[in-house]
Amino acid sequence: MHCSALTRALWLAWVVSAQPPPPSANATVPAPGPTGTSPAPAPVPTEPPSNGSASLEVFTISANNITASFIPYGARLTSLLVPDRSGQQQDIVVGFDDPAQYVANAASNNAYIGPVVGRYANRIKNSTFVLDGVTYHIPSNEFNKTQTVHGGVVGYDQRNWIVTDYTTNSITFALFDRGFENFPGDVINLATYTVNSSWSANNSDFQTQLTTRTVSIALTARTPIMLANHIYWNLNAFKEPNILNNTYLQLPLSSRYIPTDSHLIPTGQIGDVKTALNGTLDFTSPKLVGQDIRSASVCGNNCTGYDTCFIIDRPSNRSDWTSSPETMIQALNMTSTTTGISMVVHTNQKAVQIYSCNTQNGTLPVKPSQVQRNNQQNAGNMTHPVDTVQQYGCLVIEPEGWIDGINNPQWGQLPYQVFGPASAPAVNWATYVFGTV
Repeated sequence: MHCSALTRALWLAWVVSAQPPPPSANATVPAPGPTGTSPAPAPVPTEPPSNGSASLEVFTISANNITASFIPYGARLTSLLVPDRSGQQQDIVVGFDDPAQYVANAASNNAYIGPVVGRYANRIKNSTFVLDGVTYHIPSNEFNKTQTVHGGVVGYDQRNWIVTDYTTNSITFALFDRGFENFPGDVINLATYTVNSSWSANNSDFQTQLTTRTVSIALTARTPIMLANHIYWNLNAFKEPNILNNTYLQLPLSSRYIPTDSHLIPTGQIGDVKTALNGTLDFTSPKLVGQDIRSASVCGNNCTGYDTCFIIDRPSNRSDWTSSPETMIQALNMTSTTTGISMVVHTNQKAVQIYSCNTQNGTLPVKPSQVQRNNQQNAGNMTHPVDTVQQYGCLVIEPEGWIDGINNPQWGQLPYQVFGPASAPAVNWATYVFGTV
């Protein structure tokens, strides 16, 4: 991200902050009580999500053999085209051709398809955390309103981000968070996406790359910050009904994971992937996603599949991370035997959440554009084309911090999840490198 983009974003944030918030905006945390706690429960937020026509405008960036499209609503990735082993372009992310469908999905049964989630990704136990002696209550939006997921009722995924920089191969969105969802303090957020390619006429081993980077600056108070990109991947490009027997996954540095209860809240323990569930969670070597999935009872009540936070253990003693390239490390490899598309993920984060689309049941459509692409390429099942997202039909990959680390101080993750005016920004940086096998 260029300095000019940062300057524009900060200027726009100042302009927005100079305007009075809407009368119904839920922009402040209840004042602490005499004992240093906030005894009143969090009010239900009344500020509606941002979903105007401007937030649904499609922006497209490209380089040789890679094209990505976005909308400001949630700073959301809506499509990503990369070549398969035969050189044909495939859209390998779940989404909608019609941007208005993202708003409808968020209003009905929010699946968080392709956005930046925050201010705090994943779950917060009891929708509550304590920071500097003050108890904060965040609006609950999961399991009968007993806990919070992805930032609250109206998280970053439903906000209208502002486009501050847009070139042929890069786009930057900005969001000024005036204490949304009862989180303390104001935060300016930038989300930058960039595509690059090493393609040339004489390079048969070229690679294409998507880079995602969020930068969050706490302006007025210490606050938890953990943004994440919530992208649904299907390297088969929906030529098969699921990814179980054609997609290999490897998490080479993840020999540990965070066990959770029936509501996917961390138990406070740290697990070993080799001994838990007879190695069902062990992806340290490449393994088909479906090889052990029937034994994977790690996705909540009455669920079979993966919805698991895998810890990324770097091989050196250096455990800190910043925006420095030295902290980026290869954390994930994935390949499709159907299309030959491979993806290697590097990140500066300390964990990665893997969700195997366990609850998809065919109600979410595959983009008509990709169904048409499969038909034109005579690929997949021509008699019964895959036109809906089935159970295990995709994989969500979320590079992020240790989930609910703010409620588990014994893990020592607070320095990487709590930020303030005197601290460095919170940076989530990942690269997705695509090739063929």
